[in-house]
Amino acid sequence: MKSKILRVGFDLDGVILYNPARIMRPLISIVKRLLLHKTKLKFYYPHSPFEKWAWKQFHRSSIFIAPGMNELKMLVKEKKIIAYLVTSRFSFFGTDLMRWINKNNLDTVFENVYFNKNDEQPHMYKEKMIKKLDLDFFIEDNFDIVRFVNNKSKTKILWIYNIFDFFVDYPLKFASLKAAIKSII
Repeated sequence: MKSKILRVGFDLDGVILYNPARIMRPLISIVKRLLLHKTKLKFYYPHSPFEKWAWKQFHRSSIFIAPGMNELKMLVKEKKIIAYLVTSRFSFFGTDLMRWINKNNLDTVFENVYFNKNDEQPHMYKEKMIKKLDLDFFIEDNFDIVRFVNNKSKTKILWIYNIFDFFVDYPLKFASLKAAIKSII
């Protein structure tokens, strides 16, 4: 009997790409909640040309392909999974993103690449895409997004945590892309 080919979605920054600066995310979240009293999940959208330029520079620090990419490529090649890249990067990242995908031959790994062309709130965009693609698994590093999308579909949400999040209780948490991928198959 032939086993089912799993449909797996992957976030880009913090999952496919390792960015050392992502360790700041939990600290920023704490500051927003405790000092700024912001409890509603809302992500900032850069409006001015300077802000967009600054965001592009920051995202260029996501330069390291995360350990686990070889395993991902093998699972795709063996037809055990169909991989989708689903990033909530905003529309102004589109050209740079697709250039980077093609330069690194990731267009041969991912069935399709989806980015946030309409500049939706990232958590809402991911929820929509997870449902639209009818994913079996989605791997995400932002715990605010994990909490938001978890249990809103049949999709199992795997979380890649960072050093400041190790104490957070979540049943499907992993230290790396490699560990998350190994848990799927």
